[in-house]
Amino acid sequence: MKIKVAWIGKTKEPAIQALTDEYLKRISHYAEVAGVALKDEAAILSLASGDGRQSKNKDRHKLVLLDARGKQLSSEELAEFLDREQVNAIPLLFGIGGSDGFGAEARCQAAFTLSLGRMTLPHELARVVLVEQLYRAFTILKRHPYHLGH
Repeated sequence: MKIKVAWIGKTKEPAIQALTDEYLKRISHYAEVAGVALKDEAAILSLASGDGRQSKNKDRHKLVLLDARGKQLSSEELAEFLDREQVNAIPLLFGIGGSDGFGAEARCQAAFTLSLGRMTLPHELARVVLVEQLYRAFTILKRHPYHLGH
């Protein structure tokens, strides 16, 4: 399985980048994963369609946007989502918008819209929560004790 996590803008807090890198490293034991900072929403859409410079091999991606209007999933439901997506040959692209979120065009192009909950999170913190939950989902699928806290 191939996963990209894309966010808009440079990371301001070194701690956020360190946590992002740590969870991407952990996920790499279960899937091919990459994190990428992009300039704007158009760059995420370009990456999803395989048209942009960021996409070296012109792969199309299934776009999963993080948005407050999206579907809320439990950790187990996210694991089930990833399990279903593993059978597809299409890489997943999780897009995290800037502080203003995504526009209507991006929401229309998304194959799935995911909400991390009803609370508002800063977009950099949402990135850390997402990558931790992706890691947790893989540990659930592999029956690793991380999810149960052992």
